[in-house]
Amino acid sequence: MNRTDRLYALVEHLRACAPRRVSARALAARFEVSVRTIERDISALQQGGVPIYADVGRAGGYTLDKSRTLPPLNFTPAEAVAVAITLSRAEGSPFSRSARTALQKIVAAMSAADGASARELAGRIRLLAPLEDDGPAGQRERVPAVLEEAVSARRVVRLAYIDKDGTETERDVEPVAFTGGTNAWYLIGWCRLRGDARVFRIDRVRRAALLEETAPERRFEDVTDDPPNVIVRALDFV
Repeated sequence: MNRTDRLYALVEHLRACAPRRVSARALAARFEVSVRTIERDISALQQGGVPIYADVGRAGGYTLDKSRTLPPLNFTPAEAVAVAITLSRAEGSPFSRSARTALQKIVAAMSAADGASARELAGRIRLLAPLEDDGPAGQRERVPAVLEEAVSARRVVRLAYIDKDGTETERDVEPVAFTGGTNAWYLIGWCRLRGDARVFRIDRVRRAALLEETAPERRFEDVTDDPPNVIVRALDFV
C-alpha cells in the first residue's frame, strides 16, 4: 500500500472506530508499518486539517471527530479540480487559509483512486498571478487570518495600515464585513481614529492584532453605500 492509499485508509479506519481510541501500535500492525510511520502519517493528516486527536498513557490512542469530517465523497476528479480552481480564487482573501484546509478535507474524503486522479489532473493546470512582493509570506498569510477571526468573533482589531499615498497609520477598527471583487478584498469597519466608517484594502494592512474588546454590532447597510457602477450582492450560500 502506498502512502496516499494508507492515509486515506487511516482516516476511514479511525472513522469506523470512533469514538473508540486506537493505539499507534494497533494501527502499525494493521497497516504493516512501523509505529514511527503511523505517527508521521497522523501528524500529516492533522496538519492537513483532519480532526484527529491523541491521548497519551496506557489507554491512550488516536480518535477522529466524526462530526467534523466528511464521509467518502462521490466527487469526480474533474469536479474536485473545479473546486480547487474556485477555492484558489480565495488567495489573498480573508478566507485563504480556510479555503486550503477545506480542499484538503475534500481530497482526504475521496477514494484513494479518485484522489490520485484529481492530483494528476491538477498537476496539468497552471494559474497566472501578478508579480508582487508584499513582505514575508508568513506575514501575508497571518493578516487575513487575523481579520477573518475579527469578523467571525466580532472583535476589535488594531491595524497598521498604509494608505494609497504610502502613509502608515495605526488604528483600532470595529469590523463589520468583507467585500471583494476581481482585483482585491476589503475590510469594512468603523475606524475609531477617524470616527467614521472606512474601507481597508486587505493587501495594504501590514500588521493586524486582535484586541480583547467585543465590537458593537453594526450592519453592513449602516456603514456603507453601494459604490457607483458596481452592484453589491450577498454571497450565495446554499
